[in-house]
Amino acid sequence: MGHYERVKYADGPTVQVEMVVEAPVDVVWSLVTDISLPARFSTEFCGATWIDPPALGARFHGRSRHDALGEWETVSFVSRYESPKAFAWEVGDPDNPSASWWFELHEQTPGVLVRYGARIGPAPSGLSIAITAMPDKEERIIARRLQEFERNMTATLHGVKALAEGAR
Repeated sequence: MGHYERVKYADGPTVQVEMVVEAPVDVVWSLVTDISLPARFSTEFCGATWIDPPALGARFHGRSRHDALGEWETVSFVSRYESPKAFAWEVGDPDNPSASWWFELHEQTPGVLVRYGARIGPAPSGLSIAITAMPDKEERIIARRLQEFERNMTATLHGVKALAEGAR
């Protein structure tokens, strides 16, 4: 797991994981743009449904659950849709999101290097409640949250890899 000490919310805490998937880029693209797929591998994300057809600017409705934070729903906006290279979305207000998420695909030999990233903020999120309640623990709260993100993101990439490579 990454090291996230001394990171403040205002810094835009970020985590990114990557993995090589030995499959055609179009197969990988179809998996990373399946907005409900991470729910199969994440302990937190419960699924999503498109509000608009998938494209730049499209919206989707997401559902998540966390033992400490409860259940919540969001609307996200697709901020990058560059087939088959980049798929990204902003949670909440696209100009001031509570989080940003992305997949980047880079063809190589063999396969595709997949990068999966997330950034917290700049708008307040559920994490803001905990930080406001315990400001002296902000760095520890953020480090723990980024570690949770990293675990779920890594599990999702392992799932994408297994599905893509199994589809060959």
